[in-house]
Amino acid sequence: MLPPTDPDAGPGAEFGLGVAPLEASNATTFATMFKALGDPVRLRLLSMIASAPGGEICVCDLSSAFHLTGPTISHHLRILREAGLVDSDRRGTWVYYRAVPATLLLLAGLLHTG
Repeated sequence: MLPPTDPDAGPGAEFGLGVAPLEASNATTFATMFKALGDPVRLRLLSMIASAPGGEICVCDLSSAFHLTGPTISHHLRILREAGLVDSDRRGTWVYYRAVPATLLLLAGLLHTG
């Protein structure tokens, strides 16, 4: 697990690629996140989730945007969830997804070089 960022240093500052080399455990964690985003369907899903009005979206609304089966969408969402990029809640028969802002800020901070 990555430590929280220092609010005075900016998001993810201690992990910035231009700041210092990543430790192996942090590199593994970030690689998992980038691997999850390396698939166009998952990148689009995250975009839809992060930009959803109210900050969350029902899986029923996500599925209708793709020409994929429900189980395939669920597989992609599970990968995003396991990477720490999204979180979910079950409400009745539906699952609602929302982005994890702290994780997205860490990724942004990592890519910031100065």
